[in-house]
Amino acid sequence: MKSDTAPVRLLIDQRRARFEYHLHEVFEAGIALLGSEVKSLRAGNANLAEAWVSVDDTGAWLHGCHIAPYTEANRLNHEPLRKRRLLLHRHEIVKLRRGIGQGGLTVIPLKLYLKGSKIKVEIALAKGKKLRDKRETVKERDALREIARSR
Repeated sequence: MKSDTAPVRLLIDQRRARFEYHLHEVFEAGIALLGSEVKSLRAGNANLAEAWVSVDDTGAWLHGCHIAPYTEANRLNHEPLRKRRLLLHRHEIVKLRRGIGQGGLTVIPLKLYLKGSKIKVEIALAKGKKLRDKRETVKERDALREIARSR
């Protein structure tokens, strides 16, 4: 009998994205990787800071995700900044394309994690925050911190 709840281990988390964007809808996507990329990710050698997602007729693609070369891979290593295919259902790709078409929305990666033995990417349809929205977020966070201290 197969368990539905596979253990999840967080590899990379882009916390800054939650501060920079209003998140509308979140998706879980698989990612097509090479063997050296998987080993490098398991070692925690990746960066999502400049990463973004494009959606076209052929599917969804992750751009700008830096996965450091795996030192043991030798000449069979991967290119660190290559674009990588995201594995989504067709209806999810249609939702993403529709959201991008509305204007002002973009698709950003939030985190990379292991789910069982598979590497997954959490992506979100998001809208960039204005400076005043960021200030409000900081004020709310500071207020919650003060309340927690006073207890």
